[in-house]
Amino acid sequence: MSEEILEEEEKAGSPILKILLIVFGVLLIVAITIGATLFASGFFDADKDEDAEAAVAALEAAAEAEAAAAAEAAAGPNKVQLDSPELTKFQQSYYQLEKELTTNVNNSRKVMQASVAIMTHYDSRVVDNVEKHEFPLRNVMLIVMSQQTEENIADPDFRFNLAEELKLVMNAKLEELEDFGGIEEVYLTEFVVQ
Repeated sequence: MSEEILEEEEKAGSPILKILLIVFGVLLIVAITIGATLFASGFFDADKDEDAEAAVAALEAAAEAEAAAAAEAAAGPNKVQLDSPELTKFQQSYYQLEKELTTNVNNSRKVMQASVAIMTHYDSRVVDNVEKHEFPLRNVMLIVMSQQTEENIADPDFRFNLAEELKLVMNAKLEELEDFGGIEEVYLTEFVVQ
């Protein structure tokens, strides 16, 4: 009888042993998988801290360069200096619009015609922007000119005041379109009212 009990106990112990072996096998496979993954990802490399520091330094340098470029772009074009950096005088650039501006005088039968030129101390990007956006600039200048009355025209400072108004609207339009105006003077090189 004792042999039968031992056989039953062996049969009963056998499933527990099988379960323990299966659990141990699964844990061993999981441990090997985790170890292989860490090894493959470079977890055990000694240079990983140095690589991370180098990557952070590279990102910081890129961010600083990007911030400097953004600050430079926000500052607008650089003023153009003459040959010597010690000089504080800046080179003047002039540009004349090709076509005259012609408009009616407000509440009058008279017509006003003017040729417009600009001056800037900034680099050639200002003149390039004026050429590039000549149509919207002509539009805002014509709006200002068409608002002038005969009484305004009779004022001795009319041409000076009109040139100042044109400079303001042209710079505002350039700032809207290019984020920088740069026109320092507007000249009415020809001016006729008939």
